[in-house]
Amino acid sequence: MAIPRRGLREIITLSGSVDHVALPYRAFMRITCLEMEKVRRNGEKRSAGQRIADIDARLAEIEAEKHDLLQSIGEINNGRSIIARGLQPKRAGRSGNNGFKMKY
Repeated sequence: MAIPRRGLREIITLSGSVDHVALPYRAFMRITCLEMEKVRRNGEKRSAGQRIADIDARLAEIEAEKHDLLQSIGEINNGRSIIARGLQPKRAGRSGNNGFKMKY
């Protein structure tokens, strides 16, 4: 009786039967990676919050400066600005749809 030939398909290995989570060093490595990502995300969150606070502060400065400038030229009348009263700037030229014209 002849011995049957064994091919690549008949080789028995354990490569597919190992549970990767069951290996302690892999679980600890994954925990380490998650903790490092958590620290990075918290840093991003803090810097984003600081940027938002800086933007809010700048917007408040802009409004205060705009209010001071409008007061200095006398455009605020009873708490209403020129825009709130509905006044439009006067246009130069004819009153048609001729577009913008400039003389040199």
